[in-house]
Amino acid sequence: MQNRPLGSQGIITSQLGLGCMGMSEFYGNKNDAESLLVLQRAVELGIIFWDTADMYGPFINEALVGTALKLVGRQNITLATKFGIVRDATNPTVRGIDGSPAYVQSACEASLKRLDVEMIDLYYLHRKDPNTAIEDTVGAMAKLVAQGKIRGIGLSEVSSETLRKAHAVHPISAVQSEYSLWTRDPEDDVLATCKELGIAFVAYSPLGRGFLTGQIKQFEDFGATDYRRFSPRFQGENFHKNLALVAKIEEIAATKGCSPSQLALAWVMAQGDYIFPIPGTKRLQYLEENAGALTVNLSATDLENIDSIFGKDAAVGTRYPEAMMKSLNA
Repeated sequence: MQNRPLGSQGIITSQLGLGCMGMSEFYGNKNDAESLLVLQRAVELGIIFWDTADMYGPFINEALVGTALKLVGRQNITLATKFGIVRDATNPTVRGIDGSPAYVQSACEASLKRLDVEMIDLYYLHRKDPNTAIEDTVGAMAKLVAQGKIRGIGLSEVSSETLRKAHAVHPISAVQSEYSLWTRDPEDDVLATCKELGIAFVAYSPLGRGFLTGQIKQFEDFGATDYRRFSPRFQGENFHKNLALVAKIEEIAATKGCSPSQLALAWVMAQGDYIFPIPGTKRLQYLEENAGALTVNLSATDLENIDSIFGKDAAVGTRYPEAMMKSLNA
């Protein structure tokens, strides 16, 4: 494991991170005891960049991560969390977006309490608020930096234009967006902007929400509460067309002596030293398999072969339902 600068504000962390969302929601039943073992094992593997958010659960994922921090030592972890997506207290499926300055402060205070820490290393705006200028939101986040409550400012799923406006107010440490072999939207311009401005790019769902692992073979593999049942890429004809793409990735992985997931993660890491994939898992087996991606070396020829199969628009179907797509690349 290599530790690398995450942006230009002095944060150093592991090149491979851990997404904690699925430990509490969205991907079937949770098991806090097993998740805590995963988090502890992650540190042993050198995976010290942990990602959570207030809306995961909602709220309970931050509390779980806070418990784990006591077990492994807060000082050993680069802690990232997010605010801005507000879920209704009585119906968590109803969501709004709030990036107002007053909410920035209150949301951070609440996250600090749930995590039981004095400072958050990387604090993201989860989605841009269409009713609040990005300059106002980032200005409020800059006050959190001055107060010593956060170290770095992050944005999630923003456009290059929004990123430049935000960076002019206060240096942005990282942008987090979905990026994988089957979601290559950031290649349009965001990746280049991050590289130009010295901003880290954090790739969530680098395994295509589990699809690129090769473990998902039929729609029925998803439990009744698994939100992938409602994702266009996992439905109907889209599912079968995308499955055929994964089969080709499995063939390449076999020639490299690695698993499809290791190949997919190695591909993301090969796109630049400023890119940090954060695959999520709640299983020790998959955590250790993901860590094995660090030993996979992809040659220029390998990358060309992979690109010929999984080109930019190879995946079929949008990555979110229509209503949620509107908040992406904002």
